[in-house]
Amino acid sequence: MTTTIDPSRYTTLNLTRRGPENSVLDIQMKAANGKLPTAGHEGHRELAEIWRDVSADDSVRCAVLRGEGRGFSGGGDLGLVQDMADDVEIRHRVWKEARDLVYNVINCDKPIVSAMHGPAVGAGLVAGMLADISIAARGAKIVDGHTRLGVAAGDHAAIIWPLLCGMAKAKYYLLLCEPVSGEEAERIGLVSLAVDDDQLLPKAYEVADKLANGSQSAIRWTKYALNNWLRQAGPTFDASLALEFMGFGGADVREGVASLRERRAPKF
Repeated sequence: MTTTIDPSRYTTLNLTRRGPENSVLDIQMKAANGKLPTAGHEGHRELAEIWRDVSADDSVRCAVLRGEGRGFSGGGDLGLVQDMADDVEIRHRVWKEARDLVYNVINCDKPIVSAMHGPAVGAGLVAGMLADISIAARGAKIVDGHTRLGVAAGDHAAIIWPLLCGMAKAKYYLLLCEPVSGEEAERIGLVSLAVDDDQLLPKAYEVADKLANGSQSAIRWTKYALNNWLRQAGPTFDASLALEFMGFGGADVREGVASLRERRAPKF
């Protein structure tokens, strides 16, 4: 039975329809003050929940995830991070959302295309990297910023980065918090495609339309089978996420937040 997604349920995501018979759901993460999308309390929850709605709506054949403003995603709102450090109940709630975000993307039966431009960090990056087809502008700047913040890289990296680009590259970028350009991400296999910046959305929509026009059973079952590689890595992800959230109760994350607010190097 078709369940139509209600865009009014989402305050941090712009939901529109396009493509063949309006079967492509365009999901745009809203930017605060026209700058970068950041995941605060509401945004983090909505980014985890939307994939259940995508699965439930029979009129959706493909979803495209993109960011508004100067980049794809700007990472977690520092207010949310501070609240997590200060309140164990908030930490528990956000841990569940972070777990659901990863597994909801993996288990969403519709193909997902991500279109990443500018900075790509934080919760948005989780969905962007786990998307079935990840497309980056050559000038995109992909960063997993967890160790810079003072917590373990737990929200998606351990489950997929080694599978995409190998353990040596994954450790280099995750331990050092080094940025990866879209061009370099394609070269090492971290993303599916890198394109010129002005071709990002046209290419993402072209891919989404092809997926929407294809055999839905064949495409969805192929996705399901391939994602068993990620399901097998579930215990690795669960451990990394638990270690990340253990870190939110420690001293390093407080120094990480303070250093970001003060625009200085952290002193761990």
